[in-house]
This record gives sequence, C-alpha cells and structure tokens, in this order.
Amino acid sequence: MPTIYPPSKIQLSKNQKSIFLAGSIDMGNAIDWQQEIITHFEKNETYCFLNPRRKDWDSSWEQTIENSNFNEQVMWELDALEMADLIVFYFAPTSKAPISLLELGLFARNKNVIVCCPTGYWRKGNVDIICQRFGVQQTESLEKLIEKIKKYFLHNL
Repeated sequence: MPTIYPPSKIQLSKNQKSIFLAGSIDMGNAIDWQQEIITHFEKNETYCFLNPRRKDWDSSWEQTIENSNFNEQVMWELDALEMADLIVFYFAPTSKAPISLLELGLFARNKNVIVCCPTGYWRKGNVDIICQRFGVQQTESLEKLIEKIKKYFLHNL
C-alpha cells in the first residue's frame, strides 16, 4: 500500500483510492497518528495515502510565500486535498493544529470528509458544530476512525 509524501509528485494507479491524512502534526511534535492509520491498511494496494508529514521538514523554514520549500509544501497539500477521494482529519487533544482547522473549513462542505476530534481538543466545540452543520461523519478515537475509513470505501467503491 503506497504512501506519498511531499514534495513527491502524486501519481495514482487507475483503481487506487486516495486518502489525505489531515490533522495534527505541529511541525513534527504531535504523535505520528498518520503512521498508525497507514499500518492498518499495509496489505491493501487499493488505498494510497497522501501524508503531509514531510520526512525532511525543517522547522527553521520561514513560513512565507517567498520561501520555496514552504510554498512547495503548502501547494502540495492543497493539491492533494483537492484530488483525494477521502479526507481524514485527526485533531489531537495535545495540539492546536490551526492549519488543520483552516483545511476543515475549506473542505467541510465536501461529502468525502471524516473527522476524529477527541474530547480535550481545544476547539472541539467549533469542530463539532462544523461537522454537524455540514453533515460530516465524526468519531472520537483513532480506532473508530479506521473503521469509518473501511466502511466509507465499502459503500463508495
């Protein structure tokens, strides 16, 4: 099961379904929840994960439009979000994840979004209201999120 990381070009085979892993990274300080999800699908070539957790991320990069590395990262994420068959959000209770909140705002109207927002996340109320308003599926644990991913593709293949 392939995983594509930035800045690699996103190329999918004809029958692959892509899953963008949006959510808490906090410049590498959040738990690697993305790998936990990927591990559950290791033997399934049907899925391709689009993982924004860049392996060569440098937290000293100035976060400006002029910084080519930063610009490349943001553009890769936006492209991947737009092309994904499913967008999965995880809001870790120990992180703020402001960019993930922005991305949820951009894509909540899509019907291909599932959100995991455990109790304790600092803006859980906002996330809950957005999900309710736009009919976004929601869960409170990574285990249940994995089950929702499996069910999503069973019903949408």
